[in-house]
Amino acid sequence: MAIEGSASAEIEAPIGEVYAVAADVEGSPRWQPEIKAAECLDRDADGNQVLVHTETDAKVRRLGSTLRFSYEEPSRIAWEQQEGDLKSVEGSWELEDLGDGRTRATYSMTVDLGRMLGTVIRGPLVGVLRGQLVESMPGKLKDFVESSK
Repeated sequence: MAIEGSASAEIEAPIGEVYAVAADVEGSPRWQPEIKAAECLDRDADGNQVLVHTETDAKVRRLGSTLRFSYEEPSRIAWEQQEGDLKSVEGSWELEDLGDGRTRATYSMTVDLGRMLGTVIRGPLVGVLRGQLVESMPGKLKDFVESSK
């Protein structure tokens, strides 16, 4: 059972500011309340958080994932689960400079729950999780970045 999708929002902030917030994975619990913990396990030579362990509230239980991140500053951040409670996780932020200090942020994610969780998470709960894990993310980033100005 997979949960996947993408969503976008226009943010009233320059691309560099939006990128800085999205790239601070350890700081993500400040604006993503479903992430209960984010701990950087490894950084690259530029100081980017390349291996991060997260704990996420998935409504039915707390899920752990160790994610590997890659960065293309200032336009893309991508990640892939290295190990964890889910069968697989892949996601990205695509940032586009719209000019006049505005940025379009597009969030995409594909989560394969695996057989065990797939039997527990189905029906209406899949829609709830899609909203929480995918559709609401650009709005959360927008609200946090714009309120920080």
